[in-house]
Order: sequence, then C-alpha cells, then structure tokens
Amino acid sequence: MRHRSGLICFASVALFATICLLAQWLRPDLDWRQAPLSNYLKGHYGGWVRGAYYVLSMALVLLGAGLYAALRPHARSRAPMLLLVVAGVALWVTAITETDLPYLTHDQESQLHKLAALTTFVSVTTAMMLQSWRFHYDATWRRYFGLAFPLAVASFIALAVYAFWQEPPEGLRQKSVIVLIVLWLGLAAWWLRCQQQLVVAQLAGTAGRATPHPPAS
Repeated sequence: MRHRSGLICFASVALFATICLLAQWLRPDLDWRQAPLSNYLKGHYGGWVRGAYYVLSMALVLLGAGLYAALRPHARSRAPMLLLVVAGVALWVTAITETDLPYLTHDQESQLHKLAALTTFVSVTTAMMLQSWRFHYDATWRRYFGLAFPLAVASFIALAVYAFWQEPPEGLRQKSVIVLIVLWLGLAAWWLRCQQQLVVAQLAGTAGRATPHPPAS
C-alpha cells in the first residue's frame, strides 16, 4: 500500500470522473447545465454517484498522506495533508447526507449537506495551492510546480466565481470547478505513482547489488 497509494488514488479519481460523467447522460431528467452534481446523488443511479464520492473521499486522504511521505523532509508540510483529510471526510458527509439520515429533518440534512460541500471545496482547493507550493522546495518535485500551482490557483479562483457570480447556470459553474479540481487530483496522483515507482526500482536495484553472488565454479 505504501508504494501503491499513487496508483490507488489515480484509479479512484478516474473512477469518480467516469461515473459522474456518465451520470450526465444517464439522467436526462436533469439538465446538466442547471443541476449541480449533488442532484445526481439521489434518484436513478444515485447509488453509483454516492459510491464515487466515497471512493474519492478515501483517495483524498491517501493522496495527502502519500504526497507528504514522498517529499523530502524540508519540503513537507502537514497543512495540505490535514486539509486533504478534512476534504475527504467532508466529501463523505456530503454524499451521506443524501441518504435520508435518521434523526434529522429535511432542513437539517440540507444544511449539513451545504456545510459539508462548502468545507470540501474550500479545504481541497486550499490544500492544492499549499501542496503545489511545497513542490517548489523539492528538487524532484519542482518540475511539477509550473503546472500544479497555476492549476490550483485557477481552481480556487473558479470556486470564488462559482460562489459570487450567480448569472451563469449553477450546474455549469459548479462542474467547471469540479473539473479543475479533479484534473489537479489526477495529475498529483499520477506524479505520486511515478515517484513511488522510481523508489521501488531504486530499492530493487540496491537489494540486487547487496545480494552476494555465488563464487564461480
């Protein structure tokens, strides 16, 4: 698991993107330009979309821990890791609040859903910017800074536009933010996978050199 978290995260992000994209075609009763993604958590195929949320929530936690471990000690920061954990938990709450929770009224469930969704968006975009900035301090990860940081900033700006500019359709505004976030998460997971593969290859090479060869007969 320690050297495969990047692959697991990448597969999870890809699964989330695929299911949510398919839901846009499988739910003709919803106008994809008007309906936010949370509308797809209930009704036909809602279980699949909720499952995709749960998978991505796990991936956020794994990605935070994986990136923290992959960077050199001087480049690490607990802040983005913890923010990704918060985002993962909040995303799980966002999905589960669409399952008719016991002991909560509809209004209470709706308020909890909105709070969890807001926490997810703010936490993940802030974590993306902070984590991208930390790449600059690691010689191995510095090559990714030029793409990671502008994309993270663009995601944060898109979130602000979504929150304060009400004129465009809500679904289009929200899904534009989600696309940017998912793109950053997918890239970060892929980079983590590549770095973990290099570590595994280096460990294998070191072990091979350390193994004594039998004397020639």
